[in-house]
Amino acid sequence: MIRVALAAGFALAATATVAQEPGPSWREVKCERYRAVSAEALARTGRQGLTDEFLARHDAFLRSGCTAKADVCPRSARDFALADILTIGAMNAGTASTFLPFACPPPAGAHPTS
Repeated sequence: MIRVALAAGFALAATATVAQEPGPSWREVKCERYRAVSAEALARTGRQGLTDEFLARHDAFLRSGCTAKADVCPRSARDFALADILTIGAMNAGTASTFLPFACPPPAGAHPTS
C-alpha cells in the first residue's frame, strides 16, 4: 500500500515537472512592463521635441531586451519630461528605479566623485 502511494506520488511529481514550462525571467517581465509604459507614454505625448539621440538610445535599450547599458541621457525639456513620465510609470508597474536606462556622462572636465 505504501509502495503504491509512493509510486503514485512520484508519477504525479514527474508529470507536474514535465508539464510546467519555464516562465519569463523577472528581467523579461520588467522589460515587458516598461515597454508597455513606454509605448503608452509616447502614444499620449508624441515624439515632437524629443532629441534624436534620446529616442535612438531609448529604442536601443528596448531592442536589447532592456539589457543594454543605461546610457539614455535626456537633454531637452521634452526629453526630461518623458524620462519623468517613464520613471513614474515604470515604478507604478512594479519595476525598480535602478532598472531604468537613464544616465548621462559627466560633463567634460568634471572630476569624478568618490
